[in-house]
Amino acid sequence: MQIKIVHGEAVTPHIADLARLRIEVFRAFPYLYEGSEDYEASYLATYARSPESLFVLAFDGARIVGASTGVPMTDAAEEFRAPFVAAGIDPARVFYFGESVLLSSYRGRGLGVRFFEEREAYARRLGRFDWCAFCAVERPKDHPLRPADYVPLDAFWGRRGYVHRADLATTLAWQDIGEAEESGKPMSFWLKAAG
Repeated sequence: MQIKIVHGEAVTPHIADLARLRIEVFRAFPYLYEGSEDYEASYLATYARSPESLFVLAFDGARIVGASTGVPMTDAAEEFRAPFVAAGIDPARVFYFGESVLLSSYRGRGLGVRFFEEREAYARRLGRFDWCAFCAVERPKDHPLRPADYVPLDAFWGRRGYVHRADLATTLAWQDIGEAEESGKPMSFWLKAAG
């Protein structure tokens, strides 16, 4: 396994591979994401345009098997910034963690922890953030596609020092598996002091 760190437009050669990885990982519960490579390329281009974006890429040989992203909240989409503005938190003081995706066969090897460590260290190096934040989808406990053995990541995030802030919520639209079109999904944020 090799970890590679890239910023901004340096991720461009990896966008197609990252798009496929995100679609594969996010098909699973709780995201249930139908996905399209065109949408993914457009989404990832947002990060590529930010010179201070961060991509932590995990390779097995030449294959990307995991990735984690981050960007100053001021460079994130409005749906992510708006809850902070409404709560009186300056988005310029928040470093946003976009996602961590890892193929299931590579889990349990410490890469999830490494993804958080790399993003937190980068936010500290930039030196102007009070908070690290990410958001996660909220699905009902009785969702019909929830696997019987599903374990939410809340405990893992809590061990990393993140606190769930249900008051910081947003809605993102995507097409679930089995949906005819996109629909809004409730999302809420987790925060940790950046220092």
